[in-house]
Amino acid sequence: MRVIRTRQEMVNSSEVLRQAGEKIAFIPTMGSLHAGHLSLMELAKGHSTKRVASIFVNPKQFNVQSDFDNYPSDEERDFALLRDVEVDLVFAPGREEIYPAGHETEVAVGELAARFEGTDRPGHFQGVATVVSILFNLVRPHVALFGEKDFQQVRIVERLVTDLGFPMEIVRAPLVRDSDGLALSSRNVRLSKEGRGRALQISKALYAVKECFSQGERDVEKMLAAGWALLNATDGVDVEYFEAVRERDLNPVKEIVGDEPYRILTAAYVDGVRLLDNIGL
Repeated sequence: MRVIRTRQEMVNSSEVLRQAGEKIAFIPTMGSLHAGHLSLMELAKGHSTKRVASIFVNPKQFNVQSDFDNYPSDEERDFALLRDVEVDLVFAPGREEIYPAGHETEVAVGELAARFEGTDRPGHFQGVATVVSILFNLVRPHVALFGEKDFQQVRIVERLVTDLGFPMEIVRAPLVRDSDGLALSSRNVRLSKEGRGRALQISKALYAVKECFSQGERDVEKMLAAGWALLNATDGVDVEYFEAVRERDLNPVKEIVGDEPYRILTAAYVDGVRLLDNIGL
């Protein structure tokens, strides 16, 4: 495994791989890797001959400075994990390589970012779209993999690739849960033991909604009520949203109609830690 620090070396390395006929899979991360990230690396093996991961904590997608300052980081641990899953190249640039002096251009996003995380974290998705566009241009992958835990982000990246004409495929990777049901996240390490217990109600609420759907309920208010019953009964879980949406446009719905995919999206604070989760119907 080779670690790359500069944008020019990344561009050159990508060109060498492409000239050799390799198919490049790219997995962008902000480090602090866990089993969810590693599942992306494993999934990438079936879509490529060479795998490139990036580690870059993007300051432009944090709207609260303390979140950026407190984001966990252990580069050597991350490198060891990436070696274990046979990643070929790791692009780990400094801030000046992604945003050199004088950098001004940012990528605006549309309706997919108009609610949920876009409302609660102003500027977040503009920061995501900007850094992803830069990374795609430097790495030049044939395919990039994104986890479904950040489902709104996945849809925005899919839209970005289509709208801006990036010649690549986006592969969705299923959300990965810990053995107790908590969605894996780098932020989970900041939960106390008691907080983690409270956080489990989030996934239980999602599964309660899915169970209602499985039993034939299609009225969204009734379905969501099953989840709210669990969330409202738990102190210390501050829910920001808990909504049913159409996957294609992320618009909230009042009824599940037809065969197109729908999803329940939620975000909540526990122990001051912002947790995202979702489930498909």
